[in-house]
Amino acid sequence: MTSRAGEKWRPSVGMIIFAALAAVAALPLVGLFFFRLYDNQLIHQTQAELIVQSRVLAAVYARDVEARLNAGVVLGAELPPEARPVSDDKMTPIRPALDLAAGADLLRRRPDALPAGAPASQAYLEIGARLMPIILETQKVTLAGFRILDPRGVVIAGRNEVGLSLAHIEEVATALQGQYRAALRIRVPDKPPPPIYSISRGVGVHVFSAMPVVVNNRVAGVVYLSRTPSNIFDHLYQERGKFILAGFAVIFATVIIGLVFSRTITRPMRELVDRAARISRGDRDAFQPLAHYGTREFSQLSHSFLDMAEQLSRRSDYIATFSSHLTHELKSPLTSIKGAAELLLDSLQSKTGNLTLMEQKTFVSNILGDTERLEAMTQRLRELARAETTPQNEHTELSQVISGLKSRFPTRAIDATGCLERSIGMSNEKALIVLSHLTDNAIRHNAGNVRLAAVDEGASVKMTVSNDGDPISEANREKIFDAFFTTRRDTGGTGMGLAIVQAVMASHGGSIRLLPSDKDVAFELQFPAA
Repeated sequence: MTSRAGEKWRPSVGMIIFAALAAVAALPLVGLFFFRLYDNQLIHQTQAELIVQSRVLAAVYARDVEARLNAGVVLGAELPPEARPVSDDKMTPIRPALDLAAGADLLRRRPDALPAGAPASQAYLEIGARLMPIILETQKVTLAGFRILDPRGVVIAGRNEVGLSLAHIEEVATALQGQYRAALRIRVPDKPPPPIYSISRGVGVHVFSAMPVVVNNRVAGVVYLSRTPSNIFDHLYQERGKFILAGFAVIFATVIIGLVFSRTITRPMRELVDRAARISRGDRDAFQPLAHYGTREFSQLSHSFLDMAEQLSRRSDYIATFSSHLTHELKSPLTSIKGAAELLLDSLQSKTGNLTLMEQKTFVSNILGDTERLEAMTQRLRELARAETTPQNEHTELSQVISGLKSRFPTRAIDATGCLERSIGMSNEKALIVLSHLTDNAIRHNAGNVRLAAVDEGASVKMTVSNDGDPISEANREKIFDAFFTTRRDTGGTGMGLAIVQAVMASHGGSIRLLPSDKDVAFELQFPAA
């Protein structure tokens, strides 16, 4: 359905319902995404803290190893050329990269330490003993687990596992080759992680950070740290002010969605129901457009409903007026017929026969005249009914209509000019009814010539029908299209000819109007072009 000219764009009901359902469906997904994103942020924060702490300890560890190089400290694997730091680089940051959403970053519980093949050297044990007080003081604040390993992966400092080997653990093995490695491990023993973790899953994982200690491009040991990320609920409580604001934002968004639904669906629907009730009570002001339409469907529905209601109201008024006029027009001849028949019957029943033969003939003539008037009126009513029927792809050429018109009035001068080969959106029969009534009306008002001039206007054909008959008075100019209005009632006029012409033109999307003129009588017809 094409939209009305100048009408603003409105969303459809389907679009609004789909948007609302999509928004409601997206809320849980947004919540899950938020918690996952927030949990990842906590993991990144924990990894960053472990990187800083392990890097500081690695620097202290490397300083102690360098001080004991002359005492026979044995270094581990040599760094490959591509892993060696460039001497010109002053900044070599290590960025947190663990991602809980990536399955590859989540490993099983950390394997237990294994017995070492050979104990750590005395030099490394001394370094571990020296670092232990620093570890203990740091652990009080950071709550991280610290383990200092020698170049073979044997624990030389830490609360537990001193003297055991961690070289078989993946991240430690990578660090022993001179590369930093972090891992995210679950705390549930040897059970596969569920597809969707609980929102408090931050307490169910451990972040492990293995920082290599490099001296002279060789691995001197590993600083191995671990820590559980902060509980997401602790952070939520700490940031409760922000989340209260977020809650108010959600409530505000919900209210906005409700207002949108109210304005686009509920409010127009209530107003349309109210209009229907007012129209049923006969309120003519209810045909005015709605204040708000909301959606395209409601706009189309309200326009269609109000147009239909207004047309039905006009139709009802027309029928009431038409019935009143018809009753009045039928009453006079019927009364005359009844009176004449009663007098004739009384005369026949009377023994004296008080009516002469001439009087009886007069009464019979009056009855026949009134009967002919009723027949003419009946014929006009049939024509009016046909005129108001909906057209069905009708079309004809004006030349054929003019030919039929001249055949119907062979004794009259009918002059036709203009685009007579043009097709109009009306059947030959109905177009002939229009022109015949205009011609007959002109002849009955003493017209000697009838002139028709057609002009092609693209979407329509304008025809001017003029005659040189009696002019129409100013008092009658606005009444000539009214049903049953006639100035020839005494000569058999029904007053329905021009009403039929107007009905035919209107039912086909055309129009007729009386042109202003002081002498001739001229009508302008607008036929729809075919």
